[in-house]
This record gives sequence, C-alpha cells and structure tokens, in this order.
Amino acid sequence: MSSAAEQEAVAEGRSTPAAVVNGDRRRAPAVPVWPGASTPLGARFRAGPDGVAGTNFALWAGGAEAVELCLFDERGRETRARLTELTHEIWHGFVPGVMPGQRYGYRVHGRWDPWTGARWNPAKLLLDPYARAVDGEFGLPPEVYGHVRDWPQQQVADTVRDERDSAPHVPKGVVVHDDDDWADDRRPKTPWADTVLYELHVRGFTRLHPGIPEELRGTYAGLAHPAAIEHLVKLGVTAVELLPVHQFAHEDHLLRRGLRNYWGYNSIGYFAPHAGYASSGTTGQQVGEFKRMVRALHAAGIEVVLDVVYNHTAEAGELGPTLSLKGIDNRGYYRLQQDARRYADYTGCGNTLHVVQPHVLRLITDSLRYWVTEMGVDGFRFDLAAALARSMHDVDMLSPFLAVIAQDPVLRRVKLIAEPWDVGSGGYQVGAFPPLWTEWNDRYRNAVRDFWRHALPDVREMGYRLSGSSDLYAWGGRRPYASVNFVTAHDGFTLRDLVSYERKHNEANGEGNRDGTDDNRAWNCGTEGETDDERIHALRRRQLRNLLTTLLLSTGVPMLVAGDELGRTQRGNNNAYCQDNEISWVDWSLLEDPGWKALFDLTSRLIALRHRHPVLRRRAFFSGRAHSADGLRDLAWFTARGTEMTEDDWYAPAAGLGMYLSGRDIPGRDDRGATVVDDSFLAVLHAGERPASFALPGPPWAEEYELVVDTSREDQAGEPGVTYPAGTAITVQARSVLLLRVR
Repeated sequence: MSSAAEQEAVAEGRSTPAAVVNGDRRRAPAVPVWPGASTPLGARFRAGPDGVAGTNFALWAGGAEAVELCLFDERGRETRARLTELTHEIWHGFVPGVMPGQRYGYRVHGRWDPWTGARWNPAKLLLDPYARAVDGEFGLPPEVYGHVRDWPQQQVADTVRDERDSAPHVPKGVVVHDDDDWADDRRPKTPWADTVLYELHVRGFTRLHPGIPEELRGTYAGLAHPAAIEHLVKLGVTAVELLPVHQFAHEDHLLRRGLRNYWGYNSIGYFAPHAGYASSGTTGQQVGEFKRMVRALHAAGIEVVLDVVYNHTAEAGELGPTLSLKGIDNRGYYRLQQDARRYADYTGCGNTLHVVQPHVLRLITDSLRYWVTEMGVDGFRFDLAAALARSMHDVDMLSPFLAVIAQDPVLRRVKLIAEPWDVGSGGYQVGAFPPLWTEWNDRYRNAVRDFWRHALPDVREMGYRLSGSSDLYAWGGRRPYASVNFVTAHDGFTLRDLVSYERKHNEANGEGNRDGTDDNRAWNCGTEGETDDERIHALRRRQLRNLLTTLLLSTGVPMLVAGDELGRTQRGNNNAYCQDNEISWVDWSLLEDPGWKALFDLTSRLIALRHRHPVLRRRAFFSGRAHSADGLRDLAWFTARGTEMTEDDWYAPAAGLGMYLSGRDIPGRDDRGATVVDDSFLAVLHAGERPASFALPGPPWAEEYELVVDTSREDQAGEPGVTYPAGTAITVQARSVLLLRVR
C-alpha cells in the first residue's frame, strides 16, 4: 500500500498501527486504547480504571473523519493508535502505561477540499493545541506544509495536497504531570493604582547579565536568578510584563534569511512555555522551571503578566504551514472569507482565530485559566485585542470573548490589559473596552513624544494625558488606571533611540528598511544617530530625564521597557522583532557609565516617590472643582505668569504648563477607613529651547515650595532643601521638568 492508502487503512480499522524509524516502516504491537474521557482536553496523566497509571488524550476535531494518536520513543520511532471514542466532537481515549515525558502528536483524517475550507491531511503530524510542553523546534521544510509549497503554479499551490510525512520535521507535544498546588506561593496582588509595569523579554533581559551564570542566561531560570531580581527590586517596578512565552514558531521568510522570530508573536502552543527559554530541558522540565521563576518573582513582590497572542497563530494564511489547528479543523478554528480558500486577516499575520466559535473561545479561556491557576501568573496583556472582540465582522464590546471574561470567576480577578486595536476596518478602539480592562494608551505616547519635541500646537492634549485621560476613560465606572501610559514599547524606538534618531534604520532585518513604522514622532537633537558631540549627548540625556519624569508623574499606570532606564539602544532599529542578538539584548555594561547609572538612579527615585505619594497614583479622576471655602481644587493648571489657565490659554501656542496636584483632597479611604491625605505638588514642564521664567502660585495654593526634581541637572535629580517663597519668579531651564513639593 502507498503511504496515504496505509494511513486510510489504519483510520478505518483495516490495518494495525505501524512504527516508523527514519522512513523504515514495520509492524508494531497494537497500543491498547481504553475509552477514557472527553474532558479535560489535552493529554492528562492520571490513574485510570482499577488505578492503572496512564494518560487520557482528548482532542476537539469537529469535522474530522478519524483521529490517530501518534506516540514517539526516544529514537523517534512512531507508534499510531486510533482514537475511536467521539463525544460532542471530541475524540478521546485513555492509554495505559503512557507516563510523563512521553512525546506525542496527532494525525487527523478528513476531506481535502480547500475551496470549502477543508484542509485535512493525515500525512502531517499535528501539535495538540492543549499540549503542556513542546519538545523540538519548528523548522519549515516543504514537508510541513499541507499543500505542495513549491508547486509551479503558485496561484493554485494551496489546492494541491502534499503527501509527504511531516513527523521527522516538527516538534512533539509532551505529557506533563501536574502535581503543584502552589501552597507555598504568595501572590503580591498589587492594586492597579499602585502598579508600575516593566515590559521585558525573558531571553533579552538576561542574555548578557554578568551576574547570572552563563548556563542560565536567556532562560526562565536566569530571570529567577537573584541578580536579575535585584535589578527589578532596586528599580522599584511591581510587575514584569513578559513578551510572549507561549510556544512559538519562526516564520519561513525569516528562516530563509538566516533570522529568527525574537519577539515571539507567532504562537502555536497556548499552554506550553516556550521551550527555547528553558535551561533544564524540554521534555516537561520547562514547566517546572517557569513555575519556579514565577515563585521567585512573587517572593520579591513582583507580579507576572504575560503578553499573549490569541488573535492569530503561526500557521499563517493558505500558503502557510500545517502545524496544528489548520490540520485539525481549519474551518472550525479560523475566520475564512466568502471564498473559503482565503483567510480573514485582521492581524496582518495571515489568519485570525474565529473566537465566536465556542470551541475556540474554550481553547482561549482554558489557556488563560491554566496560566493563572497552574502556572501562577497574575494577568495578561492581549496582543491586538480588538481582533478578539470582533463578533462576525465588526468589533463588538458585547462580543462573546469579552462577555465570557467578564463573568469568569478566575479571569475577572486578574490584570487584563488590551492592546485596543487591530489592522482591520474599525479596529482602533482606544478608550472603548469595558470596565475590568486597562488599555495601552497610544494617545498618551503620541502626546508626550510630540510635547517634548515641541510639536504640539497647544497644550490641551497634554493636559488630558498627564491627568489620567478622563476624555477616554471616565465612563462606565472606569478609573484613571484604565490608562496604561507608555512612551516606548517593544515595537518602535527605545527611549534612547527616540532622542537619537528621527528615521528608522532597519536594514539588518533584510526587508529593505520597509518594515517598521514611519510615524516615530522622534527628535534626534540635531544629529542622526550616535555622535561624539558632547553638547548633543547632554541634550539627549536631558530629554531622557524629561520623558521618564513625565511618565512617572502622570496619573495612570506607567509602563517602562527593559533597558530604557539604562540608555539601551537598538541602533535606530524600530522593528527588531527578528534580531536575537546584541541589537535587542539589554546591555548591562551601561551601568558602568556614570551618565547612564545616573539615569537609572533617577528612574528608581521617581518610582519610589510615586510609591510614597498617593496623590501621584490616584484611584479616581480629578474633578477640577473646589471642595473647600479657600477655593483650593484637587487639580489646577497654571501659566508661566503664575495664573490659572483660561480657555484661551489652552488653545494658545505654548511650550509648557504647570500642573498642581492637591494632596488635601484625594478621593477614597485607606484600608482602615481613614481619609487619605498627602503632600501637594507642582510640576512645571517646559519644552521650549530657551530658559523661561515661571511665577510660583501664591495662596491658597502654597506659601512656599521645596525643589524635589530638576531634570536640567546632569549630576543629580534635584536639590532637596532648596525652597522658594510663593510668588517667586523662578527660571526654568530649556527643555526641563521641575517638581516642587508644596510647604
């Protein structure tokens, strides 16, 4: 029989399972498969009938005609066994004797009819969507494509089924024993208003750290190492937001150019920690290593938030590989166009998961609950979250995904962050997500960048962003911490590059510098790129201090990017998604430079100031109204003349403004029910290129002011103890921030 014919015979029960080693096919003993259970999905090691140890396998494959379980030994020998039980479209069976560490996959049989979206191909070994661990890497040779990738007529290549076996070329799922009850773990449970996020890449943060043993660098164990945690604690952040750690694959176009997907936004295993970040092994050991990392961070008071990519998978469009969902039930998992050969692509990555389908929604929510309850994480940042909120076509804030999250007793209690856009029509949804959700606020990013390059026509936008973006979030019971404020993120310039480059320099990506955004809103301070001009160096460092000070004084949740506090550079690359090298890794030697060490010290000092003063991390929006007879309001805005801003002042061209935050009138009470009272502060932001005079407001606002931070100073952040009487006209240096405490 031919390979395809033999596969069909096995599926129909006309042939016994076969074992294959390097193409050598011979008979193998039949694998006993007991009925087992249809839940939970995935491979779960447990005691079966009469206490017999084994593993229950359960796979949703709605339209399939047959499913084969494929078991692999340490030599790569494959043994196939048919799953005959079918319950509610779930194929299942219990295999006695299958222990943790067993590698496995599936072959799913069905029609090949791409014109109707059917792409079953039993020649392709498929990864279990519920696999808890993955052993091996995804290369993309022609054998892993369900269609003949190199068919001469490329316009119809996706319609020609490829009969070659993909098993030797793809990773395998691994059976994992879940025996951890987390009894010794203590979650920090940091309130949203007190949170300071720190976006980092597990590999890039630890790869060059001199205090981490060489064998642990670039791994979960490296991030758990005391040297890595010490930096986070000294900085003062309360949560790390990890770039994707779900098992991911590298894109074909990158592999052809000798590159790899570094960021990881190409998921293929939603339950499996990415094996490439494990130091202890990849046959299940990566699960325990990830858990130990979470425990170590929790012990230091740091929460773990995962950046998750449930909007698309690594299988791309109709010309992409067949790795998992595409071969299990293409029509059931992906949104297809009216021409069912084609995929609806709201992500720019070739496909979009069909979250309206109950089994797809179950896959996502099961994954989320698993990472919370069994892996210990504290929240999620959802990549292109608008794609998940689409009903049939349009973004719908009453969509099944958002409704399920809102009522889930586990998920509604963790931190939920939306990237509130996708690339489809109507996908930009900043300010539209419902209560429970926080959002990446790109309007904050744009306004702060424009202000400090002196490109805003007036200060209206800046006023909203500094004070919590009430124009976006003051509805439905949402709070100021619905806004995740950021100036930089993993995609785009680093903070240092933002003040050193105006144009992207992505040539190393091999795409002709066409990739990455052109809307950088950057200012290079007079010279493109690195320079020996010390005057420009000094200006750039001042701009960095301005940007960080603005971010950490703003109402909302600040997010820093790993290395920005050290002056990390990507040499002008604003899309380093494929740069797994020194371009992307944190350069810890910067701490040896006094100038960059001073930037770290300022950042740490500002975060500590934020932690000490509740007026800087309010839980309710400002009212702007007077609540006492003396006319003192919780928030007031001042011109350089020391007078409150009028309507005309908001619309007039201006290089700066003063923001008064009253600590006398903070809504809410502390844990013991007492009124919250704090110091009051005046922040003066001046983006002009020349020094300016600023008159300090008098009574009732203050009688005297104490200088806390002055970003014009290179050697130190400020001069504690220096005071100014109210009414004094002080000089604010060009492009600088002053923070003064009211006395």
